Amino acid sequence: MNAVLNVADVSVPAKRVSALSILLVESRMEFMRMLRAPAFSVPVISFPVMFYVLFALVMGPPNASGGVARHMLASFSAFGVMAPGLFGLGVSLAIERERGLLELKRALPIPAGVYLGAKLVMASLFAAIVSVVLMILAATAGHVVMEVLQWCKLFVLALLGVLPFCSLGLLIGTLVKGQAAAAAVNLVYMPMSFLSGMMIPLQAMPHVLTQVAPIWPSYHLLQIALHVVGDPHTGNPALHAVTVTLEGVAFFAWAQRRLSKLR
Repeated sequence: MNAVLNVADVSVPAKRVSALSILLVESRMEFMRMLRAPAFSVPVISFPVMFYVLFALVMGPPNASGGVARHMLASFSAFGVMAPGLFGLGVSLAIERERGLLELKRALPIPAGVYLGAKLVMASLFAAIVSVVLMILAATAGHVVMEVLQWCKLFVLALLGVLPFCSLGLLIGTLVKGQAAAAAVNLVYMPMSFLSGMMIPLQAMPHVLTQVAPIWPSYHLLQIALHVVGDPHTGNPALHAVTVTLEGVAFFAWAQRRLSKLR
């Protein structure tokens, strides 16, 4: 009787799970959750593609090729990269904060930063999808011809370029309520896109608008994209990269300060 092993008394050491494994699982679940939400995934993926088809392929100059075709690809690539960060973090954070899910996430025994890191990975994956679809359309229907390195750089720009807009989306998500989040993001997203020269070239806009264009992070992202596709009139790409990075850091710091007050 005494020799019987009491299993309940045996202490089994807990299996440690690395922070990277948790991040990968959380990122996968976050991506699948947003992919299965038509209100997010459909417009984020389809709107840049639809605008590219309409303005570049249907209404664009006939037989557009060379610099014009590459310019349009760069413009709508930058336009498409912005949406996953703005909507993916701005709207989802505002809704989760309003429903109390943010407090639940904070209470879970997961490493600090996994919640936000998963959202960044999710936004980058959606940006990658948009970029690939646009590049396939450009290379086939748009007759865009570039070197392999240029295609690769444009894809990498999509992965990294979404991050400053994740910071901006995070900030918006801390400022507005869930029901108003989508409208607030649109009020930032669409005007910023137009004022940066993504839809209409800055040369065709009033002079006062061209003077304030460098304020927007979207302007600097566009200039980097134009430099990648071979536009010689974009200025120093390193300066644009530093500027949009600093703006992203500023948005993130402001959002973090706001989140700390919402605890």
